[in-house]
Amino acid sequence: MTSPVRTLPGSQFIDPNVLGRIGDLELIARWVVEGFISGLHRSPHLGFSTDFAEHRQYVPGDDIRHIDWRVYARTERYYLKTFEADTNTNFVVLLDVSASMGFKHERLSKLEYAKILAACLLYFSHRQRDRVGLVTFDDQLRDVVPASARHLQQCLHGLERAVPLGKGDLSRPLSLIAEQQRRRGMYLLLSDLYEPPDKVIDALAALRDAGHDVMCMQVLDSAERTFPWEDVTTFRDVESGVRVPVVPGKLRQEYLAAIQSHVATLEKRLGEHRVDYTLVDTSQPLDRVLFEYLLRRERMRTVR
Repeated sequence: MTSPVRTLPGSQFIDPNVLGRIGDLELIARWVVEGFISGLHRSPHLGFSTDFAEHRQYVPGDDIRHIDWRVYARTERYYLKTFEADTNTNFVVLLDVSASMGFKHERLSKLEYAKILAACLLYFSHRQRDRVGLVTFDDQLRDVVPASARHLQQCLHGLERAVPLGKGDLSRPLSLIAEQQRRRGMYLLLSDLYEPPDKVIDALAALRDAGHDVMCMQVLDSAERTFPWEDVTTFRDVESGVRVPVVPGKLRQEYLAAIQSHVATLEKRLGEHRVDYTLVDTSQPLDRVLFEYLLRRERMRTVR
């Protein structure tokens, strides 16, 4: 299971269901991230340095706003000013948009929550001058936005276009993504991971073997973890259409044992393969998830 939740100084405990009613991903991302960072500045342990670190030669795709024009005046060459907090990493969100991600028990579906979370993390990374990109997929690639310092808007538009559709399958889409990447970077998979753990690990192997940092967030609805139903009902697999009559009282303990085993096995096996794993419940406040993400990112940066 995930590590104990740590307290975020200045936490606002942002209710994702309230954000879901706003409907503007860019506005949500800006509001959440700027508020989150404002709270983060009260922490003595985490923050964003604005201390100058070094100059780096300009390469196509860099944001020209960071060119040091004084250096250009002396050398007639373009150099960027970088700061201690800058990473200039390729940060790409891999968003599962298969039909199962459309499940919701109460208000926000898993995909709606994942889209808001992805928008916040992309905005967060863009703010640190990372190159951001987005890939949406089910059993094939649906939308690809290459990583670039200028692609935040394209990523947000890609998120807004994403709808839950089709069967889920990680192996083929992730293999294609790994083949297309030429520069090492950080890849964040957002998915409900309803595949056997060995298949998940095999699907991520191509990215890991290519030297990328891989993070994995398993997004689940609270109802999928607690099985709150009481009345006899018929459940329908949203990807296959198969219907199964269920007596919840007879199935609950067996189901809970199975889902807990699945989650625990994923965390253990992914950790063994150096893939950072986080379980995300759609009832969780977004700032708590962002804080956990930042802790993991700092850890990954220090072990490189």
